[in-house]
Amino acid sequence: MPAQSIWTLLSWGPEGWSDDIASGVLVTIALALATLPIGLVIGFFVAFAKQHEEPSLRLAGNIYTTVFRGLPELVTLFLFFFGMPLLLQYLVRLFNPEATIDVNSFVAGMIVLALIFSSYASEVFLSAFRAIPKGQYEGGYAIGLSKWQTMRLVILPQLIRIAFPGLENCWLSLLKDTSLVSVVNLAETLRQSGVAARVTKHSFLFYSIAALIFLALAVLSSIATSYILRYLGRREAR
Repeated sequence: MPAQSIWTLLSWGPEGWSDDIASGVLVTIALALATLPIGLVIGFFVAFAKQHEEPSLRLAGNIYTTVFRGLPELVTLFLFFFGMPLLLQYLVRLFNPEATIDVNSFVAGMIVLALIFSSYASEVFLSAFRAIPKGQYEGGYAIGLSKWQTMRLVILPQLIRIAFPGLENCWLSLLKDTSLVSVVNLAETLRQSGVAARVTKHSFLFYSIAALIFLALAVLSSIATSYILRYLGRREAR
């Protein structure tokens, strides 16, 4: 491939594909960031249920993690993307027989990725819960704190610090898993790179660009999470 043609393909504007790929990168980042807080909250409560004294809560938490860690991510995505509209349409037609339901690719991807992310994050949170001595709870109760205050003021700060390295790995997996949503036509990084590869017939070039983009996002994430981890360590030391 001539050098000039490479720069033309990677240029901005109607003859190049950089603007399309850049928009896909923004979608990838937006999808991952939108999924992260949902997955963290669900994962925390699933972990809380799995170490609770109530057997039914433990059973529900174990079933949740078994299902979403056991199913392949792509199968889960297809089940929700194609199955959720059918279920919603059935429910809506109970009230409006002529209604039709379409599920947005971004929303479907966010829901599925949140379920997958939370199932793995819950195991990280569960390990962190078990690493905190029971004396920490008893100490909180002894000085007059309620269960909620003990959790918020004593347990949660320790839990975040202990769980953070494992959650960093979950975040990196989440970033990579956003590429799965390309199969349901969400215009993220891999989808846009795939379109460029098919149109231009330069598959190696554009899939290499996609690989470098995901690698760059992973490196930037590692730098950011290292800074956060150092900050948590300094705060605990104070």
